[in-house]
Parts: sequence; C-alpha cells; structure tokens
Amino acid sequence: MKTLKIIILGTFLLVFSFSKAQVSVNVNIGAPPVWGPTVTTEEYYYLPDINSYYDIHQSQFIYLNNGVWIRSRSLPRRYRSYNLNAGHVVVLNDYHGRNPYSRYKEHKVKYYKSDNNWEKSRGNDKHHDNDKHHGKGNKKGKH
Repeated sequence: MKTLKIIILGTFLLVFSFSKAQVSVNVNIGAPPVWGPTVTTEEYYYLPDINSYYDIHQSQFIYLNNGVWIRSRSLPRRYRSYNLNAGHVVVLNDYHGRNPYSRYKEHKVKYYKSDNNWEKSRGNDKHHDNDKHHGKGNKKGKH
C-alpha cells in the first residue's frame, strides 16, 4: 500500500512538473521584440516613422508595398537604415483582430510625429508607404 502511494505521488509530481514546463514554453512564444515595449495582451505595434505595423504574436512586420499589405519577418530594403531601437513605437491597445491596417488612415493621423527624424534623414522627397491618398501635402505641420 505504501508503495502504491509513492507511485501515485511520483506520477502526480511528474505530470505537474511537465505541465508547468509546457506553460513556460507557451508563454515565451510571441514575446515582444527587444526593441519594443513590454506588453501583456496587446497584439500589435504601430511604427509611425515608417507607417508600418508589427504583429507581436507572429513576429512579423506588416507594411505597404505597391498598395498591398505585406507580412514579413523583416522590414523591406527601403527601411534598411531605420533604427528600430531609436524609433517611435505605439502599442495598439485599441485593436484586436488580424488586420490592424484596417485602421491605417486613423493611425497615421492619430500617431503622426512632426519630428520624424528618420524621414528627414531620407530627404523627405518620397512618401515610402505608396499610399496615394496621403501625399506629403496632407501632413500636419507642413506649410
């Protein structure tokens, strides 16, 4: 009888430790990148400097390319000089779903920064998001 109790207790401890280890692995999946703020339930960042999004759970950037939203593990070549560690990052706590860009026009206006140093360093001669409806004449603070 004593042996049976030890076996049951040992099995219980083994199952408990396995389930605890499994939870730890799942928690680390979809962790925020080192350049982003720590979040708990949020799913996306908006990067107003480059008018792009970052899907935290899928570890993917979402950006416009010739009028089509693209998901990729890395930013496109046109943003190769953009420093994610120094860039402005907005945690989108008001959107849950698969397509944060469905509110792109709202986000672009709401989170616009007039001191966009990255765009200034690029000469601000092109609008890199290929959104024909938002030319540089529509930006706040420009005269």
